[in-house]
Amino acid sequence: MKTKKELKEAYKQMVFPMGVFQIKNLTNGKLLVDNSIDMQAKWNRHKMELKFGNHKNKELQKDWNSMGESNFVFEIISELKPNEEKISNYTKDLLDLQHMVMEEMGDIGDNHY
Repeated sequence: MKTKKELKEAYKQMVFPMGVFQIKNLTNGKLLVDNSIDMQAKWNRHKMELKFGNHKNKELQKDWNSMGESNFVFEIISELKPNEEKISNYTKDLLDLQHMVMEEMGDIGDNHY
């Protein structure tokens, strides 16, 4: 059995998928584009906030409440691979990647949250 210290160290060594993702409304096509160093954890946070009715994006919350969870999907748009040569703060890299992705998407007009 591993000690608490060993488990903690093993967790620190884990690599989670990081990048840019979207929450897409399948009914009206609206998107929320976001980024994270741990996309699954961030998606879980969005989902829990929506389920509890306290998401910071009120328009998304309204659609979630009226249309239901089954009308929304989580999709990875672009993944950022960790740089093994140096320890890096990926926050700026992820923000830059999100801006590039949104530029590639073009003008989505009112089709975003």
